[in-house]
This record gives sequence, structure tokens and C-alpha cells, in this order.
Amino acid sequence: MKRQEVDKTVILDRISQMVKPLNPPVDAFENSAKRTPFKTLISVLLSSRTKDPVTHKASDNLFSIASTPNEMVLLDEDRIAQAIFPVGFYRQKAKNIKTIARILTQSYNNNIPSTFDELTALPGVGRKTANLVLSLAFNQPSIAVDIHVFRISQRLGWAKGNKPEEIEEQLKQSFAPQFWNRINQVLVGFGQTICKPVNPLCSHCEITEHCLYFNNLEKSAKNNVSGFTKKKIIKGTNQND
Repeated sequence: MKRQEVDKTVILDRISQMVKPLNPPVDAFENSAKRTPFKTLISVLLSSRTKDPVTHKASDNLFSIASTPNEMVLLDEDRIAQAIFPVGFYRQKAKNIKTIARILTQSYNNNIPSTFDELTALPGVGRKTANLVLSLAFNQPSIAVDIHVFRISQRLGWAKGNKPEEIEEQLKQSFAPQFWNRINQVLVGFGQTICKPVNPLCSHCEITEHCLYFNNLEKSAKNNVSGFTKKKIIKGTNQND
């Protein structure tokens, strides 16, 4: 099957329609994370190296005892760590959350900064986290490149590179800003349900005709079959001589 070139926004819409009935964990996570900018920041921070259902539970646990920077700054690191366990790197995240709360109360009047540079200056906040906070909390056009976006955008042939920022820049060139905020949620949901890291469910996918990865698999399979058939013919000819 030859890969068909179609507007990427059309493919994005098709992925969204395909994944929505499957209720990917990212949908529940993003809905819960949008409650306040502070909760968005902390939830996204907790989500690093952690599955969305675990993040959701840890966030609820933490926010039940402290839901604002001035409440959070009163907690010691051990109390925060207990509340967010078992998220990945929970002790380091507890330390970062405590420091962030102190910075926000001292320098930002308990508010969350709304620029990329200010967000990435906070401890534990990298490029992906900052972009996701800008998107979810402030509705600023941003593309957060996590492991799913990094993998799937390359499988689809939308981008290629070894660094998330390379993928981010190429996606920004391919999509108008009004689509940027959708990319993370749609591709993460796709990666959680169908386009998995190992053994992707290509037989359940409705966009294989647009997928570079799938088309390469088909070509490889055809070449293997062709090579096997030639070997059989040669072997049979030799036997009949």
C-alpha cells in the first residue's frame, strides 16, 4: 500500500475520533489538571515518569491537604512525599514542590508565571512541563513533546530527530498555532491505546495508509516473502537438475 499524503490536521482529527471512544487516561488527567493554574503546574510536574492514573490519585491526595502555594509552603517535604507516593522520583518532586511553593509566595503573589522562561526557571520544570502548563493553564499555543508525541510523530513521518525540541520545532512548522494545543492530548491518547511503544495495534488503526511506520513494515514483509519465494524456486530448480 502506497502512503497517501493528506493534510496533517485531517489525520489529527481522524486520530482524535478513533481514540475518543477508548477513553485514554490522558483525557481524565488533563480534565482534572485544568482546575487552577497552580494545580495544573503541580499535576504536570507529578506526571513525569508516572502513569496518568497514578498521577491523578497523587494529585488528589496532595490537593486535599494543600491546594494553593501558601498552603503548600507550610507542609514539610516528608508530608508532601507521603501524599504523592508512589509517583516516580517522589522525594525529589516533593522537594521541588516545596521550593516552587516558596518561590510563588515570595515572588509571584501566589500566582503561576505565564511565560516559558519563567516556568522553566522553577525547579523540576523542563521544556515539556512548561509547554503543557502554558497549554492547559493559560491556553497559550504550545506543543509538549513527551515520549508518545516523540515516537508517534516520527512513526507518522511528521518529524524526525533525536531531541524533543527538534520534534517540537518541526511540528510547529507543520501545524498552524491553533492546532498546537491539541497535538499532545491526541497523540498521547493514541499512544496509550493503539500506537503503543511495543507491538502497536496496527490492525485496529484507521490511518495506516498515512503511516510511514506501517508502510515500511508492509514493504519489509513483502520483501521477505519475495526473498523466501525466490529461494524456494532456486532450491526446487536445483533438485530437478
